Order: sequence, then C-alpha cells, then structure tokens
Amino acid sequence: MEDREAWLRLALVPGIGESALHRLIEAFDSPEAALAASRTQLQLLLRANQIEALQAGPDAGLLKESLAWLGDEAHHLVTWLDPDYPQQLREMADPPALLYGKGRRELLGGNGLAIVGSRTATAQGEANAEAFARILSEAGITIVSGLALGIDAAAHRGGLKGKGSTIAVVGTGLDRVYPARNKALAHEIAQNGLLLSEFPLGTNSAPGHFPKRNRIISGLSHAVLVVEAALNSGSLITARLALEQGREVMAIPGSIHSPLSKGCHALIKQGAKLVESAQDIVEELAWPAVAAVPAPPGTSREHIEPVLQHLGHDPLSLDQLAERSGLTVEALSAKLLTLELEGLVAQLPGGRYQRLS
Repeated sequence: MEDREAWLRLALVPGIGESALHRLIEAFDSPEAALAASRTQLQLLLRANQIEALQAGPDAGLLKESLAWLGDEAHHLVTWLDPDYPQQLREMADPPALLYGKGRRELLGGNGLAIVGSRTATAQGEANAEAFARILSEAGITIVSGLALGIDAAAHRGGLKGKGSTIAVVGTGLDRVYPARNKALAHEIAQNGLLLSEFPLGTNSAPGHFPKRNRIISGLSHAVLVVEAALNSGSLITARLALEQGREVMAIPGSIHSPLSKGCHALIKQGAKLVESAQDIVEELAWPAVAAVPAPPGTSREHIEPVLQHLGHDPLSLDQLAERSGLTVEALSAKLLTLELEGLVAQLPGGRYQRLS
C-alpha cells in the first residue's frame, strides 16, 4: 500500500479526528503500522466506536475519488511525516495531521505573512490590501489568506503579482470553491500560487470550518496584518489565534468615522503594531532573505490632481466636495469621472467618493 493511500485510509474514516490521528502516528510511527495494529493495541488509543469505524474503513467511493485526484501532479497530500511539512504549523497546539494542496507546494517553505480583513471592505481597504500584498510579494514574502470576499481576495490578487506569490487556506474540499464569486481567482491561485485545505474532497462550506481554517492561516504565517475589520469581525479571531501562537499582529489604521476601522484601532490599543507602509512590516520582522521593499511614490506630488487634495482620505458626497473645493458640481463630476477611469477614485454607495491613491 502506498504511503498516501494509507494516510487517506486513516484520515477519511468517520470519527477519526486530528487528535486521534496524531495519537496513532505517534504510537505506530506510520499510517501503515496504525492500520495493521491489533484491536488490543488500538484500545489504548481510541474509543470503541472509533476502533469499529477504523476496522470498517473509509467510504470506498471517497477513497477512490481522492486517490484519483492525487493522480494529478499539481495535487498534493502534505502529511505530518513529510519533510516539507511547515515548521510553523508543527509549533501549533493542534496542527493538522495532513493537508490537501493544489498548486505550488514549494510555497509552504516561504516566509509567510497573513493579510486578513473584512468581507465587506471599502474600496480603499481593498486597494491597501492589494498594494501591500503586491509590494511584499515582490520582495519575496508569501501572502497567506482565506479566499473570502473583500480583503482576502484583494490580498491574493496582490500576492499573485510577485515572486512570493500567495497561499489560500480554504474551509471546503479543494474540489469546491467558496464563495463561488472567487472561482476565477481560485483557478489563478491553483496555477500560480497554492490552495490548501485540511478538509477532504466533497466537503462543503460550514460555519464551523472557518475557525479551523483561520488557525492554519495564522499558523502558516510569521505575522498577521489586519487591514480593515469591524469590532465583531472574524479577522479579529485570526488575530487572537496569532497571538496565542506567538505570532506578531499588525494593523493598518483608518478613519475614526469608519466602523471598519474599529477592529484595527482596538488591536492597536491592545499592542498590535501600527503599520503605514510595507517597509514597516519588513523592518519589524527582519527577515534576512527578504529583498528590500521599494519606497512608495512620494505622497506630496506637486502635480497631484487638486480634487484629490480636497477629497482627502475620508469618503465625501459630491456636495461636500463642492463646498471644500469651491468648484461647481458639474465641474467636479467631470473631474471625478476622469479620476475614476484612472483608478484614483471610487464611487461608493450613497453617492459618496473615496480616494484610492
């Protein structure tokens, strides 16, 4: 029996969870030996119902499907006994015994930085996440996130643009994409980054899967950057897990008027590092193998569009902007349209405008 088939025969048994899997491997040193163990030996490690399930074996159809899936050279089974199992995960209190991967397995050995935040991010928040991720990936840092809408998706898009690329840890089997709107992004990550899951094929999204996913996101990373988060955001759970795992937590501040800044500001009050540039992150982590981060373009450009100066960094309505700038609404509308086409301004719900640069 091949090693990966033995792993699957153990992991796909209903009722054999992470802790039981680890006990079996620690006791018998290999999945093959665990499968060959006698009932008397197993009684010291498993409950009676687990022993019955183990001796009955996994669902034959799911085992066959999983082995066929692993026949693709881009598909991987990363196990606790593999030499490239990430050391960062080994240090966790509850590391996954095995992971399914799709894409560039070598990214597991990179310097990982998690970028997380709100699913309902502002245009500025998404722009920040993508820009930070791109610059850091270009410097050789691997961007880790959870493939959710909003900040996660923006971070993955930025990570794909650099040599560090990106890892998406998901809460479904790798034959599923959740949310469906990120299907094209998931495909691109599978081609140029890495999709990762501890859930078997056929597993659909469920609320309880996301805390488990979040512990792997923080576990794979040396630090977690929170870009935008409300006070009740799931991103704060990832930040808490990171602290419990001894990771650095960082946050980008935002407008005092924005609910999506409240979570970041709370983290900063609790000791998270306030981050204003990608260079802040590189300096804090002091990774010797990371390339220097290029300095961002000057923010005091004399030729900057005057409308951007009046707009500032908080969303404004057209009437508010007209009052600030002294321009007519008609003149402003024409200028804002040009700035939107150049990707410097975004129109928000309610007729407000947000500066992106």
